[in-house]
Amino acid sequence: MKSDSSPSSQSTERSISTPNGWLMLPVLIAVLGGIAYRFYALINMPNPSGAQLLLIILAFAAAMVMLKGFFTLQPNEACVLLLFGEYRGTERTAGFHWTNPFYTRRRISLRTRNLNSERLKVNDKRGNPIEIGAVVVWRVRDTAQALFDVESCADYVNIQSESAVRHLASSYSYDHGEDNETTLRNGGEEVSEALQVELQERLSKAGVEVQEARIAHLAYAPEIAQAMLRRQQAEAIIAARTKIVHGAVSMVEMALKELSDKNVVTFDDERRAAMVSNLLVVLCGETEVSPVINTGTLYH
Repeated sequence: MKSDSSPSSQSTERSISTPNGWLMLPVLIAVLGGIAYRFYALINMPNPSGAQLLLIILAFAAAMVMLKGFFTLQPNEACVLLLFGEYRGTERTAGFHWTNPFYTRRRISLRTRNLNSERLKVNDKRGNPIEIGAVVVWRVRDTAQALFDVESCADYVNIQSESAVRHLASSYSYDHGEDNETTLRNGGEEVSEALQVELQERLSKAGVEVQEARIAHLAYAPEIAQAMLRRQQAEAIIAARTKIVHGAVSMVEMALKELSDKNVVTFDDERRAAMVSNLLVVLCGETEVSPVINTGTLYH
């Protein structure tokens, strides 16, 4: 005999409208009042009928069962109704309701929730160990999927979010990517959008809508943090030096041009080289330069 290995069908939410509880409440109160009146009249009869007494008892029991059909819903809350295991529909309207007392009612929150994932230690695209964490803002969109297609909606969101963050970290470099390459540090909106798209694809199976997803923590792992910090400091020094030298060369070029155009001094190649050398030392040096007064000439 072959076993049925076909996947279960995806659940879909169906809307159901339940009667207003404030309309049903006076009806049941009137029914209980009538039952009490008939019971009082029956026991005051000289020869009360056993059949009538049985009917009154049954009517009272039925009225008490009907009272169990009342329920309330708060804003952004839904109630999933099942009849002997069969899904009948979802009531989303806030207020006081009444429904079939034999319905099984399962409440589910539709409010927006935040998931602050734990800091995960993973390898980025280049194999560097990093620590990463994310904040995910989500809410239940389809109550039937959230209740029937996954064991626990909150646990499913937590586990799938962790898996998505790990996959995101391995898809991008932490920083220092190739030309025009998006990295985790400089990606910004692009990385957040990629994370949200992947999360939505994973969590749609549970009827969940991902409203926002962003990286909340990003750092190198402790074992390489110091080495990477020194590399960043070296790169910052190189970048600053490059900018200083570029500015100094421009200033020297401007100074020589001004001196030559205004005929302040005439430079031969040796004087020009000496002037350039002195100006670059003054402009590029880290410490304050002490002036030296030359009482002779450049040649003596």
